[in-house]
Amino acid sequence: MRLIVGLGNPGREYAQSRHNLGFRVVEILAARWELPLNRKGFDALWGQGQAEGTAVVLAQPTTYMNLSGRAVVKLLKHWRLTPENLVVIHDDLDVPFGRLKIVERGSAAGHRGVLSIQSVLGTEEFLRLKLGIGRPEPGVDPEKFVLGRFHPDEAEEINGLVARAAAAVEVMLGEGLAAARNKFHGTPG
Repeated sequence: MRLIVGLGNPGREYAQSRHNLGFRVVEILAARWELPLNRKGFDALWGQGQAEGTAVVLAQPTTYMNLSGRAVVKLLKHWRLTPENLVVIHDDLDVPFGRLKIVERGSAAGHRGVLSIQSVLGTEEFLRLKLGIGRPEPGVDPEKFVLGRFHPDEAEEINGLVARAAAAVEVMLGEGLAAARNKFHGTPG
């Protein structure tokens, strides 16, 4: 079984923010797999079923980003899973705009949602799909940047990034991590 968690902040005011890309990927997967996120519990909205021959739980924490670990640890405990079964999908300032990076471990690099998860799990070793949002212009507060919306001229590229991330999860489940990296890691398209 895999627990696939998209990070974001709850509420309409954050729905289109840079910080909510993880939520968007999980929503695409829920639609493709006909796995509605209609269950509430464990500090998350979640759905359970099968995808690519694998049992999966899709989840969006209902806590704010910096408390994402609360939901993740509750979900893992409920299904008796370990961090090796976890896939976290999130935005990343250090990944160039429009790029996808797939990593198995590493520091949070200032991402408060990832830091929260690492803190409660006591490990940096879990799979992550990082969606590149790039860095803000000099003088722009990074926190305001991630909570802001994409510019209209970025919409097509971001929609493509979200779709590629969803496809990467499907390939990872069906063909393995190496295949997902070969097809999706790095450059767009």
